[in-house]
Amino acid sequence: MSEDQKRVLEQQLWGIANLLRGKISADDYRDYILGFIFYKYLSEKQYLYANDLLEGEEVTDYAKVTDKETLQAIEEESLLKLGYFLKPTELFSVIAAKGNANTEVESNYIIDDLKAVLNHIELSTMGTESEDDFNALFEDLDLNSTKIGRTPEARNTIIVQILNHLDQIDFKLKDIDSDVLGDAYEYLIAKFAAGAGKSAGEFYTPQQVSKILAQIVTTGKSKIKSVYDPTCGSGSLLLRVAKEVEVSEFYGQEQNRTTYNLARMNMILHDVHFRQFDIKHEDTLEHPQHIDKRFEAVVANPPFSAHWKGDANPLFSTDERFSQYGKLAPKTKADYAFLLHMVHQLADNGIMATVVPHGVLFRGAAEGTIREYLIKELNYLDAIIGLPANIFYGTSIPTCIMVFKKCREKDDTILFIDASGDDNYAKEGNQNVLRHQDVEKIIATYRNRTAIEKYSYVATLDELKENDYNLNIPRYVDTFEEEDTIDLDQVATDLVNIATDLKTNENTIATYCNQLNIKTPF
Repeated sequence: MSEDQKRVLEQQLWGIANLLRGKISADDYRDYILGFIFYKYLSEKQYLYANDLLEGEEVTDYAKVTDKETLQAIEEESLLKLGYFLKPTELFSVIAAKGNANTEVESNYIIDDLKAVLNHIELSTMGTESEDDFNALFEDLDLNSTKIGRTPEARNTIIVQILNHLDQIDFKLKDIDSDVLGDAYEYLIAKFAAGAGKSAGEFYTPQQVSKILAQIVTTGKSKIKSVYDPTCGSGSLLLRVAKEVEVSEFYGQEQNRTTYNLARMNMILHDVHFRQFDIKHEDTLEHPQHIDKRFEAVVANPPFSAHWKGDANPLFSTDERFSQYGKLAPKTKADYAFLLHMVHQLADNGIMATVVPHGVLFRGAAEGTIREYLIKELNYLDAIIGLPANIFYGTSIPTCIMVFKKCREKDDTILFIDASGDDNYAKEGNQNVLRHQDVEKIIATYRNRTAIEKYSYVATLDELKENDYNLNIPRYVDTFEEEDTIDLDQVATDLVNIATDLKTNENTIATYCNQLNIKTPF
């Protein structure tokens, strides 16, 4: 599929949102649109896979199969291959057709049918390997919610509109690369994030930032065993890593239930097999779900300066993630709690890249103690990359990327990059965005460990020690621009000349006023 065709698909899908704009709030219709796209995807995958199984049979169109033994055989194979099962009567096209029925002779009410289908998709996985990946996956699609209509009829009208619009879009699953529809889904997530304001950071990291993180953690590799994101949101960061190298396993954890469901859908839509991903729903700091595993790549965009229990939970003082550092992260700033959690889960041959607010670089007290230990005792910090302000949805604060390795090639230096200057981004509406060339410059500088005037600097560990392990970027990357020298003698001469000119002009005006027999204005 060409880029033009891809853009057409994206615009077709976004057209559904425009269809509902003004009728339902964006936060509400987001979950319905993304959920129904996912249902259509599952339906088309089921249809195509079943038709492959039916080759050579008397009935080769799955939609027309009624034989119970045939259906049972297809169900068994589908649960092994796809992880779920849809009956012919549960296919998206069938439900959409009923919603488009002639209401003069038959009902077009599909809400009950749709609820039954979505419930059956989840039930079909019970007792199978994919149960955790589909459990309560459609819970945010509340078809009885008054948010989409005050009466059942009004809700049915809205749902029928969405399904009819989607039914006219050909996903071309047989003809296109698996990432095309997944990328279109990501496009929708990004569009919703752009309009969601403060809450958007919960589920989406801007694509160019994701690209930087992904390229950093895959440096020098063509294949990695596992990638992990402890605050995975919609899963976009995990999937971005797979665009750089081949990834065998994806692991993530997400506290927000709606976003957790979105991450699982996103994985499946990108054709990641249910055996290849393990996304958990829990508080990462309180209840880490992958604590015994170590990962070759770790990426994250944790919530900035979130609150956590800290020393109010006595178990944290002996928790192996935090205990060796002598201090716990402050209760009102969990940045170092997330950071140490990730360091703990990083494999010896792995690379970790995470977005943090600038305060992490220089705040003192407990955070200063932790920062010094990471650098002086462990020597895990590899690089700091300052990003422009206002590139994340929902916050305008400047941020940076911290890169960690447990086995560093250049273990006596730390690279500092200041990519926040005006020349290193573009402005689009109210947001600042990183362009392709900006991303390329960051990655090339990181990988080559290049010192560039007013952009990057390779600092020694001794320099960090001299600065009391304060990592504030301006201490290392000098971006100061000298102002032009002012010649005070020339300024004085200019002022005298101006005064003389003013006096001359006043005399001329006074002469004209006398000739006109009017009062002078001064």
